[in-house]
Amino acid sequence: MSKSVTVRVPGKVNVYLGVGPREFSGYHELATIFQSVNVYDEITVSQASELKISVSGRYTEGVPTDSRNLAWQAAELVARACGEDSNIHIEIDKSIPIAAGMAGGSADAAATLVACDAFWNAGIPREQLDAMAGQLGSDVPFMLHGGCALGVGRGDVLSPVMTRGVFHWVFATFDDGLSTAQIYAKIDDMRGLDFELDPAVPTELLGALTRGDAPALGRLLHNDLQAAAIAAKSKLGDALEAGLELGALGSLISGSGPTCAFLARDESSAIDLVVALKATGLVDHVFHAHGPVHGARVISTSR
Repeated sequence: MSKSVTVRVPGKVNVYLGVGPREFSGYHELATIFQSVNVYDEITVSQASELKISVSGRYTEGVPTDSRNLAWQAAELVARACGEDSNIHIEIDKSIPIAAGMAGGSADAAATLVACDAFWNAGIPREQLDAMAGQLGSDVPFMLHGGCALGVGRGDVLSPVMTRGVFHWVFATFDDGLSTAQIYAKIDDMRGLDFELDPAVPTELLGALTRGDAPALGRLLHNDLQAAAIAAKSKLGDALEAGLELGALGSLISGSGPTCAFLARDESSAIDLVVALKATGLVDHVFHAHGPVHGARVISTSR
């Protein structure tokens, strides 16, 4: 049996996402609260004659298998850092929805960093892995760590956020994704050139997380990109409203969408909400998950 390393990595929800004006760099200043949830992709790295990617699992359509994939770019970064040839096979088993605002591509990049580091016995310091993650994308550093964190800058400057207990989420997804770049461009158009407000996370929301107060957190869920996502896909607004009518404590679009995230009071309420949302016919898929959970972790190694 040839050597292989498998890493499991979760998806995420933005409990709060504040978006500042577009800067000259083309990026937006963010203030966001990430929470990782137990919807996992698994990345397996093994020896090959050349760098290649294969994809299996529930969500495969539209996932690139060449250098456009952040996992490919992650493997090349680690190979250069430790002086190895990037001749590996990256197998991606996808359960995180794609183009859905749950950072599936960023999660795969983070998992590949960890898997390649372990595969080549590189021993790269965590600070260097964090820096590599930041090169790959704004969400990738958080996907390395998981848990719950405040992200500022482009969302890649992280500070841990203390939480108590478990938060139960229901995620409603759609077969057609949304482009992150287009959603950011849309919110810029909707705001106009004079928008200057700097984003900030309310202290009340941080307190709700620290206390494990799901009802309070539900009232404070917020996403500045939500209006743009609904403008691009109007049925998102209908789904968010339906979830609240069916008993969710709060709702919001996750990231740039189109996934709708609903906070439930407990596991039983979440399961009831899954059933009720499916019955509406407003969404394509619905599932329950909880958080926070650990970020990218090695789960098996064979030699």
